[in-house]
Amino acid sequence: MAGKIRIRAQLDGDTCEVKALMRHPMETGLRKDQAGEPIPANYIEEVTVTHNDKVVVHGYWGAAVSANPFLGVRFAGGQAGDKVTVSWRDNTGETGEGETTIR
Repeated sequence: MAGKIRIRAQLDGDTCEVKALMRHPMETGLRKDQAGEPIPANYIEEVTVTHNDKVVVHGYWGAAVSANPFLGVRFAGGQAGDKVTVSWRDNTGETGEGETTIR
């Protein structure tokens, strides 16, 4: 399941504001389905935000993050037209990525 990320990056003065909405179920592994069987854990473990291929944010998440998580990040040094990428990797090895240019 290569996850989709909706991403937007805008300049606000000398700061770039990145907003990303990631499509992911974020299952803890503690819930059960209607038949009483456990739903396997499936959650994002690592998130990375890059600006022109330089890492500006690298974080580790866990099962406590809600489904379809939203990430907001601000960083200095962006210019209009620069590339911003948000990517994730989950506990099952699946990945997702979204890319945009700063407006």
